[in-house]
Amino acid sequence: MPHSDPVVTSSTVPKPEHPRPQFVRTDWLNLNGVWQFETDAGDSGLERGVAGRDLEREILVPFAPESRLSGIGHTDFMEAVWYRRTVTIPSAWAGKKALLHFGAVDHDATVWVNGVEVARHRGGFTPFTADLSGVAGPGEEAVIVVRARDSRHEMQARGKQATWYDNTHCQYTRTTGIWQTVWLEAVPEVSIRRLQMVPNLASRSIRLTVPVTNNRPGQSVRATLADAQGAVVVASIGADLDLAPELRLEIPEDRFVAWSIGTPHLYDLTVELLDADGAVVDTVLSYAAVRSVALDGKKVLINGEVVFQKLILDQGYWEDSLMTAPDEAALLQDIRLSMEAGFNGARLHEKVFEERFLYHADRLGYLVWGEFGDWGVSGAGTVGHNQAPTASFITQWLEALQRDFNHPAIIGWCPLNETHQKLHDRITVLDDVTQGMFLATKLADPTRPVIDASGYSHRVTTTDIYDSHSYEQDAAAFALEQGGLAEGRPFVNRNHADEDYSVPYNGQPFFISEFGGIWWNAEEAAAAVSGDDESESWGYGQRVANEEDLYHRFEGLCTVLLDNPDMFGYCYTQLTDTFQEKNGIYNFDRSAKLDVPRIRAIQDRVAAIELASLKADA
Repeated sequence: MPHSDPVVTSSTVPKPEHPRPQFVRTDWLNLNGVWQFETDAGDSGLERGVAGRDLEREILVPFAPESRLSGIGHTDFMEAVWYRRTVTIPSAWAGKKALLHFGAVDHDATVWVNGVEVARHRGGFTPFTADLSGVAGPGEEAVIVVRARDSRHEMQARGKQATWYDNTHCQYTRTTGIWQTVWLEAVPEVSIRRLQMVPNLASRSIRLTVPVTNNRPGQSVRATLADAQGAVVVASIGADLDLAPELRLEIPEDRFVAWSIGTPHLYDLTVELLDADGAVVDTVLSYAAVRSVALDGKKVLINGEVVFQKLILDQGYWEDSLMTAPDEAALLQDIRLSMEAGFNGARLHEKVFEERFLYHADRLGYLVWGEFGDWGVSGAGTVGHNQAPTASFITQWLEALQRDFNHPAIIGWCPLNETHQKLHDRITVLDDVTQGMFLATKLADPTRPVIDASGYSHRVTTTDIYDSHSYEQDAAAFALEQGGLAEGRPFVNRNHADEDYSVPYNGQPFFISEFGGIWWNAEEAAAAVSGDDESESWGYGQRVANEEDLYHRFEGLCTVLLDNPDMFGYCYTQLTDTFQEKNGIYNFDRSAKLDVPRIRAIQDRVAAIELASLKADA
């Protein structure tokens, strides 16, 4: 796999790039493009025979029907939607079977091919696959029909999708149905499944697990690690699958480069499956890296060194395409805009991002915290602002962990965000799910730290990371608020300061994982002065009087956290304005909004404010 910037080419197929860059086979077919489409307001389509006929409209996949890029732009609730497309499986795939992959379908999907149900999947953020064996093979037509149910009346993990008709507060236009790439892949009868790579910095090695389907006696795997786009072999080793599907790739010292922010070194990886005669029957192209994440008291170490994490909250929305990036360039742009502003990473907030975003984060040395889309769940079973978690939260989160485990850019996990529930004398569903998601994460990935729930209700006493959210806008008050961390009494949460929401802090590494959110839009501010502002925009606290006031406030808030020796990082809200939220570093369309070099200089301490003067002014 090449790791230089990809050339973004024009194509009649939207998002033509391979959607799974860490697990690539050469025989694949992108199914993005024009599909038949129909809304099903009463979710009665199956009874009415919709699955067996042509549909009324057309849609551009993979853009959700609520988005303008889809060609539909219908933003009301849709209980169910239908898709239909006929494709011919390439004859060149003879001797192999076809797998039909969906990057993400929101929320409950059922898939039929040639009238046969081949898959069903719950969850709007994670991928699933249908094996077309016995249904459609090479050279044959496959009539693909997809129904996606997305009821407003049922509990589900929605992320920031609005549960009211309009965009409201920090909830945004909904996403229904297909919103990530759909594609076909040819695989042999016995094939390699998703790899797992565990790096070991101390031994300069990678432990590689290679699961396979339908293993036969005498089969083996061979893994080759290389540099310079495969030109220089760094390590190569084989293993007999009759013994164990594991290999250990040891990198010679003279060829070893650890992955880090400054040197995001990626090795090319080729994994081959061999039959009993030594013939190659399956080949997968990937990449790998070696880096470590460790905890030392209140410190988070990357490769054994302290790296202050200057993170940005990235919600991954675009005005015309919603949760789906409009193209490859848009994914790259968000990382570059963040880095230009002085941030070295992001909380990927309230959605499971497209895997190609993580690929670019890996290439560019951009730290990210992986997160699930479950904002605002509570212990009460209410539909609306807060929702009760269900068992499917754990299922979907495990799917996300499995998909993204190998990305070196991911340095921590955050399964829940801003859960709402007071501590009391009964164990609730929220307690069970919080504990279950935390334990599932630790079991699936013991190599990264985990926050049990970011902000509000910390319910796991052994959580690796403790954090809080604060949108205090006055720097002096913010400094006083955060001052208790040195004595083991960190600020927990302003929104529930008078209530007991969390288990006690136990000395874990601590950071403010949401702060700032400074409200500013120059045009709206001017209109407000003239009395003509009719917008419903918002940000945290009072809107600053002018842009200079924004820089002063930003500098004061950042300095409080940068000067705190017990803080390992922070996360500023947010990268871009998002619909009615006007608190981004950039405009919603990613155009310039602020003096970006000045934002960077503040974070680099070029223009640090003395806290003593702030306190004196207070």
